[in-house]
Amino acid sequence: MAKIVVVGSINTDLVFTSDIRPKAGETVLGNTYSVIPGGKGANQAVAAAKLGAETYMVGCVGNDSNGDFSLKNLQQMNVNTQGVEVANHVPTGVANIVVAENDNSIIVISGANFEVSKEIVNKHRELIKTAEIVLLQLEIPLDVVEYTLELCKENKVKVILNPAPGMVLSNSMIENATYITPNEHELKIIFGQPIDQVLKNYPNKLIVTIGSKGAKYYDGNEIKIIPSYEVELVDTTGAGDTFCGGLAAALVRGDSLEEAIKFANKAASMTVTKLGAQSGMPSLEELMKEYSSR
Repeated sequence: MAKIVVVGSINTDLVFTSDIRPKAGETVLGNTYSVIPGGKGANQAVAAAKLGAETYMVGCVGNDSNGDFSLKNLQQMNVNTQGVEVANHVPTGVANIVVAENDNSIIVISGANFEVSKEIVNKHRELIKTAEIVLLQLEIPLDVVEYTLELCKENKVKVILNPAPGMVLSNSMIENATYITPNEHELKIIFGQPIDQVLKNYPNKLIVTIGSKGAKYYDGNEIKIIPSYEVELVDTTGAGDTFCGGLAAALVRGDSLEEAIKFANKAASMTVTKLGAQSGMPSLEELMKEYSSR
């Protein structure tokens, strides 16, 4: 049985680092430039795989060098790519990431990610139906996300929906997801209400990441804050994706929700100490070694 199936985006990230972020109309000199694998779907798949989970990817890349680069990277990270299709008429998705002033700004060109269709989901429905957890984000067409949620609901497959980038969700999408993992900004877009008020409407379902402070959720009795860990910040790019992949990896091995959130926080905390989303993600061995002394 497949453990985790990620249905989502696969990008190539073009990363620029600088001491200061350019304002409108301004040119600044940067420090470094890197080409690295990315996309929220691929990032979350790699995070889960590095943390010891059997992980499969369903998505789409272009028939180009970026697509080859992304596929080879996923395979090297022990992510099964049997569900990844190649589109001949569009390029692989790309993201321009500017890392400056202890944060990041990102422009995404969807490319082949918007070729992920209901037909592709149906082609790999047996893989999805046998998953213990499916991970979804919003960098593929929204109707495909909604369709996958319905398929999982029908087949009693648990889903972690990471609503990023933030956008309004239908009531059925919210209802069909087992867990929803927005950050504070995404929560405001989806619900338009204060965090604590929203949390009480979705006990043990809505898990809100709150940056360096960790994550919050409502366990049915009280709102719990699961704190993050103090680390030296380098790059926040992959923190949210590592959290989602870590949460999935912990849940499929049988951790309680609270323990899974603690595990995800540890993994996300380690990620921000290195440059790059996937390259900064810890292996299970690295994570255990780091926190065994704390």
